[in-house]
Order: sequence, then structure tokens, then C-alpha cells
Amino acid sequence: MHLATWNVNSLSVRLPHLLDWLADHPVDVLALQELKLTDDKFPAQALEQAGYAAAWLGQKTYNGVALLVRSPGSLGEVQRNIPGFEDEQARVIAATVQPASGMPPLRVIGAYFPNGQAPGSDRFAYKMRWLDALRAWVAQELARHPRLVLMGDFNITVDDDDVWDPDGLRDTIHCTREERAQLQALKDLGLHDAFRLFPQPPKSYSWWDYRQLAFPKNRGLRIDHILISDALKPHAVACTIDRAPRKRPQPSDHAPVVLTLAVTPTPAPESCG
Repeated sequence: MHLATWNVNSLSVRLPHLLDWLADHPVDVLALQELKLTDDKFPAQALEQAGYAAAWLGQKTYNGVALLVRSPGSLGEVQRNIPGFEDEQARVIAATVQPASGMPPLRVIGAYFPNGQAPGSDRFAYKMRWLDALRAWVAQELARHPRLVLMGDFNITVDDDDVWDPDGLRDTIHCTREERAQLQALKDLGLHDAFRLFPQPPKSYSWWDYRQLAFPKNRGLRIDHILISDALKPHAVACTIDRAPRKRPQPSDHAPVVLTLAVTPTPAPESCG
């Protein structure tokens, strides 16, 4: 079973990229971020023709999230945004997923974490409040759904290995101690960074700026993550970043992250950090 997350940075622009990628990589579940379209513009018919059912939460020009499941899988108990946290921004979509693979149901949360702009700014304060609310809700979700996946664009690096220039970018946005502490607090609930469960190539990133030849020079950040619960960790087989879509004309600035789960538990992988 394959799950993936991808910030497409405008679904209307990147829909051909998405459909091509799904044809080549028919993942069971896909979380999308930065749809940048209203609910009525969501391409449900095109995705259905590609073999996917969807739940989504759109917003004009900014944000927007969706969950896709490959038919004949299903999405139930859909939750849009964080319960009890008043927010005009479309950032969270959750559902109980019955995969087509026959694996038992999973609770999947797809999220587009706030950028935060800069430490000390109003947007950074909003990011901290949002992260507090997310963590409290995820704790509740884990209690109800031990088989849980939280994935998306976190806009946070785990540590210096996730940063192309750790000294130059230290304590800047995505790399602050406050953000990393929030991410660690999420993991302390009983979640595991799926990518770090396996040995990975050095300088593995999921986002590269469009400017200054950042992608050809591999000046990136790993800010797109898949966190899995204790109950799913024994099923993890592999987790990779697919750089190929970033090489296309007019790409998203993010690359998909793909997790493979085995239906039956596998021997515990050796963590590399």
C-alpha cells in the first residue's frame, strides 16, 4: 500500500502533472496541499476518471487541501479544518480511509501548515497557535484511531540535515527552535517520521525555491513529511522523495513524498536519526 503527500502549488495549473503522476504511480492515498481554488472548481470528475475519489476543502487564491483515495477505496468521517479552532484558512482535511488494497482502515490527516513568514511576526504567532491546536486535536484522534497518518507540507525542518545551508539559515523561518520544538511535540504523541525510519541519501529535500537555480544546485529544504503512529510503524517498508515532477516544465516547487506500508508487519527498520 502506498500513501503520498504533495504540495502541488495550484491544482488548476498542475492538474496535468498530477494526472500523469497518478498514472505512473497509482498510490492508494494522496494528500494534496495548496490547491488554490474554490470548492466548485475542484476537478472531481477528472480525478474520478483517473480512478480516484476525493474529499477537499478549497479557498480562492490561497491554501486548500484534499485527500484522494484510489477506487474502490473510500473516505469516511471527513473532517475539514481543526475542530474548535476558528480559522478562515483551508488547511486541514482528515478522513477514515478504507484502502482498495484490503488493508484495515486508516485515519489520515492531510495538512498544509502555516508558513509563518518570519519569527516575531503576527503570522509566526498564528503558526504557533495553529500548531498548538493541531497537536491537541491529533492527540484526540490518536486515542480514537491508533492507525493514524499525519502528512503534508509542514513548513518545518526536523534538523540541520533537512537544510541545504544549516548555518546560513539557522533560526530563520522553517528552521527556528520554536518550530522544531512544535514538530517534536507532535512526534512525542507517538508519531514517527517515516522518511527517517530508513537510510536516505544525504541532502534529501522536498522543496526548492524557483529562484537562483535552487533545484539544479539542490539548495532545498525537507519540509514535507509523513508521520505514522506506533501501530503503523511495523508496517513501514520504505519512504522516498520523488524528484522527477520537479524537473518538469512549470513544476510545483515541492516534490511528492511516498510511503510504502506492508499489509502484514515487517521487521523493524533501522532508524537513521
